[in-house]
Amino acid sequence: MRPAQAIHNWQADHKGDHGGQEEKPQYISAFKALSGYVKPHRWALAGVMACTVVAILSELLQPYLMKIAIDDNLLAGKNDFRGLLLICAVYLGLSVSSFIFAYLQNNLLQQVGQSIVARIRKQLFGHIMKQSMGYFDRMSSGSLITHVSSDTEALNQFFSQVLLSLFRDGLTILFILVLMFQLDTTLALYCLVLLPVIFLIAIAFRSFMRATYQLARTRLSRMVAFVAENLSGMGLVQAFHQQKEQQRQFDERNGLYFRANLREIRTNVLFGRTFDILSNLAIALVTWIGGMAVLGKQLEFGVLYAFITYIRQFFQPINTITQQWNTLQSATVAISRIWTIFGTEPEITDKTEETPRSAERSVTRKQMTLTTERSQGVSEEAHSFGSVRGEIDFEHISFSYEEGIPIIQGLDLHIEPGEMIGVVGTTGAGKSSLISLLCRFYDVKEGSIRIDGTDVRDIPQATLHRLIGLVQQEPYLYSGSIVDNVRMFDDSISREDVIRACEFVGADGIIRKLPDGYNTLLSERGSGLSAGERQLISFARIIVFKPKVLILDEASANLDSQTEQLIQNALNVVSKQRTTIVIAHRLSTIMQADRIIVMSHGEIVEQGSHQELIELGGQYRELYEHSQGQQAG
Repeated sequence: MRPAQAIHNWQADHKGDHGGQEEKPQYISAFKALSGYVKPHRWALAGVMACTVVAILSELLQPYLMKIAIDDNLLAGKNDFRGLLLICAVYLGLSVSSFIFAYLQNNLLQQVGQSIVARIRKQLFGHIMKQSMGYFDRMSSGSLITHVSSDTEALNQFFSQVLLSLFRDGLTILFILVLMFQLDTTLALYCLVLLPVIFLIAIAFRSFMRATYQLARTRLSRMVAFVAENLSGMGLVQAFHQQKEQQRQFDERNGLYFRANLREIRTNVLFGRTFDILSNLAIALVTWIGGMAVLGKQLEFGVLYAFITYIRQFFQPINTITQQWNTLQSATVAISRIWTIFGTEPEITDKTEETPRSAERSVTRKQMTLTTERSQGVSEEAHSFGSVRGEIDFEHISFSYEEGIPIIQGLDLHIEPGEMIGVVGTTGAGKSSLISLLCRFYDVKEGSIRIDGTDVRDIPQATLHRLIGLVQQEPYLYSGSIVDNVRMFDDSISREDVIRACEFVGADGIIRKLPDGYNTLLSERGSGLSAGERQLISFARIIVFKPKVLILDEASANLDSQTEQLIQNALNVVSKQRTTIVIAHRLSTIMQADRIIVMSHGEIVEQGSHQELIELGGQYRELYEHSQGQQAG
């Protein structure tokens, strides 16, 4: 079974699952899906099993050799020095064999486990990247970090610890029982009386250990999520002097996790010591019964020695297997959570079947494959969007994030190719939602949004996002050089193209003043650059990727007047021959727009040029006078 098919089968098994269903079937299905990743490594796993069998036999035959040396040589009164020397040589060979094959077994298993986990981690990250924006609204970043890091690490422990323990320790127990019965059936039967006691203790501890483990993991996940959210919002925390409050909340979560960890450790120690006591009692019982038999000449001393050694070795794998219960629980929960993510389909998907197109629609199927062509190294001329005009129609659209709470209601808007539109309005008016719908981060509930007559739902998302260039209020820069940040790590875009783009928007002079110029490495989010410099780099991206529609979402909201003028100059450059939509907090940004849209409660209440709206004396004039008052103040 291929991994992709395994995921598909898991999704089919759980289509329509709800939180109230039993979790056990999900675990079973998740492990079945995991088998698809194991299958390509079946020969390596066969090698692991072979090495394990040899390593176990090499270790367990050592007490049997000592039994032969004691009963057949030392106590028999023979002075067979060569025989003892041969036994010592074989004993040494078994010890070396046990070491070598145990080493090979662990290395092979680690290679298989790490390969599988690395593959799952890669696919998990890729699957998360494909999710729609609504998914990230529901899922906290801390939870997703836990899934990609902690859950995959728990899966790694399943291969490196649980899987090995179940096979190795299970075989060890079986081989010990065989050897014990071969040595003396009566004494072996006495030892088997302990098995029901061991089983009852394991059952008694199992549910309690599971509860303590899950409590600790849940509290750890909450603490990680809390830390991730605080780090992402550290500016807000410091701006409002929330350090003490956030420290208090962290201490509270940390304390809960600390206590849960101590409870888990106490449970493990209690369980382990219980097995130690049981092991010592078993050894005492075998020593007493076997010793009486040796004194009565019914049992050889070498057999008793081997039995005592095997009893010690018998309890160790049982204890190890039971101790792995927590790791198995962790892996089981982790596998279920990982496959739950795999089973989450993106809300926004590309259409897989052909959709009828009218002859006049200019966004053709050929144009929709341009992103694929770019990835294959097709020249700039070959993947130009030259025939796309950039006409945009919002046709009676309605949208809401939650049922019953409308954000946009019955909105109609027509934007001509090459037109610059300014969008203003109070907070919550629906400005950013309008842009999110055009970019298809979300889908409209009613109506349609069209580019050159083609519904955006009919355009592959990769192509749509090439058609639309988005500059946000806080442009995101990645860890890497300035060149890579401008071309977004697309090696098909040359360094010369990047430099020309930066010169075009006025960023070249600023970049060349940096220590390493265009090779300057930026840290996460571009720290070290001012807000204006980061915005100029985002404008350079527009020049490089040449989208037909440009969107600025509050791009100058946090800039000073001088920097705003630089951004305004860059906007004038990049908006030429492009349909441009500017969401503006500062009205000075959009005063020269061809048309200004005033939104309120998800509806367009006014539209026209700056002068027309001022003369109208409505909401726009109020916003303008308010902004003028702020500037004067």
